[in-house]
Amino acid sequence: MKIRIADIINDSIVDGPGLRLTVFVQGCPHKCRGCHNPGTHSLDGGKIMDTDEIAEIIKKNILLDGVTFSGGEPFLQSEALAKLAQDVKKMGLNVITYTGFLFEDLIKDKSKMPLLLASDYIIDGRFEQDKKSLELNFRGSSNQRIIDVKKSIAENKAIQTEL
Repeated sequence: MKIRIADIINDSIVDGPGLRLTVFVQGCPHKCRGCHNPGTHSLDGGKIMDTDEIAEIIKKNILLDGVTFSGGEPFLQSEALAKLAQDVKKMGLNVITYTGFLFEDLIKDKSKMPLLLASDYIIDGRFEQDKKSLELNFRGSSNQRIIDVKKSIAENKAIQTEL
């Protein structure tokens, strides 16, 4: 399957716990004021890559603890990223997905469910400039939550955690 990406960063330590490969997808409807990736907003930018090609890049880094999908807005490409997430899990790695959407809205949208179900954790909520904090782990603003997806699906409500 094809994914429109802005960039891939290998060996990230800021996009989740441990050593991670981060896929920055292209395209975002949120356009948050103060976004640290405004170049990812355009739906037409970036480049097209195949999920199998990205999986091969991931396989080559045997030191990875996990893979992070960031953006842009990953849930605009839910099906393709879900396929990549399943490949990642077969490698024994975890998946974190950043999103400007809220968990409560994602579980109501069938088009977003493939990626939600394939993610171990999501970090949800739009970046809010007036709530920005450099003291938060893996979040840009205090309104954003780290959600344990499996527990949240089981309990049908957002279960927050720390990573």
